[in-house]
Amino acid sequence: MQRVPETESAGRIHTSTATVAVMPEAEDVEVEINQNDLKIDVYRSTGPGGQSVNTTDSAVRITHLPTGVVVSMQDEKSQLQNREKAMRVLRARLYDLELERRRAELDATRNAQIGSGQRAEKIRTYNFPENRVTDHRIKLTTHQLDRALQGELDEFTEALGAEERRLALGE
Repeated sequence: MQRVPETESAGRIHTSTATVAVMPEAEDVEVEINQNDLKIDVYRSTGPGGQSVNTTDSAVRITHLPTGVVVSMQDEKSQLQNREKAMRVLRARLYDLELERRRAELDATRNAQIGSGQRAEKIRTYNFPENRVTDHRIKLTTHQLDRALQGELDEFTEALGAEERRLALGE
């Protein structure tokens, strides 16, 4: 953006840059666990003594084969209770992994859109003293800055669409 601030006594043009990222709305994360992706081992509980320790195979270890996440549980006396508890922990860990994967994906998309914000990466210039808007990608200039700021960007969107179609056809 190029403008002459009211506080500028010499009338020099000041230049500012801004970046904008358009991101899709976040979706809820669903964790589906396929039973065929699980390796479930049962073994004897260990630890300080008690009636069930070292007498029954109540401890459970679940390995999620696609991710390598391993959850072991021996808190309860029952193998079934330990299995249910281990599945809840596994689901929570897989949920966290999926959230992190999506976050990294969104961050990469955002960074690709905004770049570094350097002046050399300029896409559009809004010049207030000349009432001018220039889109540098398609080399289109209009002297209707006031209309562009009101959202009347049809001329630019049509020209950008035509350029995209031209590039898609390999011209």
